Amino acid sequence: MMSRLLTLFLLLVCLPAWAGPPFVTDDPEPVDYQHWEINTAMQGTYTRDGRSGAWPSVDMNYGPLPDVQAHVGLNATYAQGSGENFHYGYGDTEIGVKWRFLDEDEEGWRPQVAIYPITDFPSGVASRGLGAGHQRTFLPVWVQKSFGDWTAYGGGGYWINHYADTDRNYWFTGLTVLRKLSEEWTLGAEIFHQTADLTGQTVEGGTGVSSRPSTGFNVGGYYTVDDANNLIFTFGRGLQNIQDTNRFSYYVGDQLHF
Repeated sequence: MMSRLLTLFLLLVCLPAWAGPPFVTDDPEPVDYQHWEINTAMQGTYTRDGRSGAWPSVDMNYGPLPDVQAHVGLNATYAQGSGENFHYGYGDTEIGVKWRFLDEDEEGWRPQVAIYPITDFPSGVASRGLGAGHQRTFLPVWVQKSFGDWTAYGGGGYWINHYADTDRNYWFTGLTVLRKLSEEWTLGAEIFHQTADLTGQTVEGGTGVSSRPSTGFNVGGYYTVDDANNLIFTFGRGLQNIQDTNRFSYYVGDQLHF
């Protein structure tokens, strides 16, 4: 029983936090004032120990004020360790507020900049691999600059694991570059890195939990279906500690604007 729980726990901590759908790295641009953006997707990550993800994840954003975005993330989460039972249910709930405090100078070099604090509340069942089992808070700064058809954004911040036994606080950073190819297609790639997220201490039953950093990449983008909908997608894998963190990951969904 302990080995099964450990496998599910390792799958959970290996799952990327999809901050700026469809990419892991977020951008500083908030939803327009009094408008909605709703991203509904299927996403997942495969490792040596199994697979985990969300079918579906729902990322809802609203602009209550100019340059401000309110965010709620809801997830129907799954986890399955290698040779173990499949677990499915509601996962942790995410709430955040993005504030863009510096606008981009389109004629010069000044980028747009935002802060975007996010908190994950432990609404999922951690013993089944469907949640962290404790509150987590992310404190990032995001920066973006566009040059014609090219856009680059990135930044990073610090994840705080509140009241955790084996989870440690860690840093995340990422960079995404996009190019608009036509009125319908925008494609790009990202690279991201996070420091070790586990303490390395021994858990119940004498089984050690390893602590490891991870680096990965995604390629993907947006296809404009109509004025209200974009098809959004990424596919990627790890570049560091690949077998333990990310053999393959995907995100495929719809982005609705209104």
